[in-house]
This record gives sequence, structure tokens and C-alpha cells, in this order.
Amino acid sequence: MNLLTVKEYWIYANFLNILAKDLNKFYFSKLNKTFKVLNKIKGKGYDPVTTSDKAFEKFIRLKIKKKFPNHQIIGEEFGHKKSTSDYTWVIDPIDGTRSFVIGNPTWSNLIALNYKGNPVVGLANFPILDKYYLNFDNKNSFVFEKGKKKKISVSKNIPLNRIKVSGAFHGAISLKQQMKIPKVLRLMQFPSADALSYSHLCEGKIDVVFQAKNKIWDIHPLIPIIKAAGGVVTTWDNRSAVNAGSILVSANQSIHNKMLKLLKPVSK
Repeated sequence: MNLLTVKEYWIYANFLNILAKDLNKFYFSKLNKTFKVLNKIKGKGYDPVTTSDKAFEKFIRLKIKKKFPNHQIIGEEFGHKKSTSDYTWVIDPIDGTRSFVIGNPTWSNLIALNYKGNPVVGLANFPILDKYYLNFDNKNSFVFEKGKKKKISVSKNIPLNRIKVSGAFHGAISLKQQMKIPKVLRLMQFPSADALSYSHLCEGKIDVVFQAKNKIWDIHPLIPIIKAAGGVVTTWDNRSAVNAGSILVSANQSIHNKMLKLLKPVSK
């Protein structure tokens, strides 16, 4: 796995630490108002995008370009800015756009720095909740909430019969297919809230999160935060989460192995 030096981690984590505060100021000064909503999918289906999604991404791209002009950028709304750099920023300007549209406070700004294709630093910023999650290296993740910083960790030594599980199929699994995983359905007792669920796992508030249909910008920013907090993250068929797709995150490897087995009937 490609890792950064201590100095590099500090440079990029510090940049994202400042950017989180800038994003909140930008939202409350410029975007906390009426916005337009469009459906990206023509015909069947619904995939909303708002004028705020686009404004956030333009703002983030500008900040990155000013500080790291040679780096590559991949964003959900404006595509891939290519270069020969080994560093690539991956942006989801608003993760949880449906929540944003209806006024739920659980939406976030997600930003990852990838080095040679591997997510190494991630930010999950929740403006309405006044909190954000950030890793400063590959072993330390923190939550910043209302001006206070706290190191976070997944739940430790949680027995299998006490795990809290949050899951979302996002329309990827039919009701008929869901009947193949009755044990998983019984375990799904806690609500799913996009990136906030993954973030809560990093704090030890929940022990398993699985979601279908994640794109790279949905999961890349969270991978380094999860790993630095002690969590395990793969696809449902146990491939690297860097590939995106259907994602499973667990508090430890033992629970992860059990959940992989339970999800196997719907993992292909």
C-alpha cells in the first residue's frame, strides 16, 4: 500500500482541516437559500443534483487548484481534470443530495486525497451538524465537533450478538433477492444516513454499515478515516473498496467475515 510521509500527511490533513471550516462559511454565507433541483436520469429513476452541488464542487476545485495546481481532480459533477501527478483529489460536493433536498441535516461534503490510486487522507464534513471527520495519518482519525477535537475509534471487542447494523440497498437488491438474506434483514435495526453512518461507525456508535451502489466519491473519502479508526472496509464480495460498488464496513475482521458470509447470496 502506498503511504505518505509524516510531513505529507500533515500538509494534506491540515489543508482539509482548514477547508472544512471554509466550506461551512461558504455554505452559510452563499448557499443557505433556495436552490434548484434537476434529475440526472431521464426517464425511469431519480438521481437529483442541485445548484448547490455544483457551487460546492467549483469552490472545492478552486481551493485545490490554488494550493496544489498540478494535482488531478475527480468530481461527481465536473469530471476528471487529468495530469501526470500521482496525487488525485476525489470530490463528492454533497453526499446525501436527497437529504439535502428535503432539509435533513445529514448531508456532507466528502473529499479524498489519493496517492497512486490509494485513498490516504479523507474529510467528511457535515455543515448543518457543525462537525467533521478527518484522519491525520494511517492510524489516527478525529472528529471535530463544535470547536472540539476528539480522537475516534471503532467499538472494541463487541460480541456478535450485540452488534448494531445499518444497511441500505438503494434499489440495487430486489425484494425477491432480499429474501435470500433473512439474517441480514433481521440485523438491520438501525437507520442508514449515507456518509454519516460510516462516520458513526468510526466513533464506535454502530458496528456494521453496508450500502449498495456507492461510487468512488461516496467511499474514497471515508476509506482512510475508517482504516485509521480501526475499521475494516471492502466490497460485499471482499474486493478492495477502492473499486467502489456495494460496500461493507465493520468494527473488526471477525464481524466482517461473518457479514461477508451472510451477504454472499446477493454479493455478485
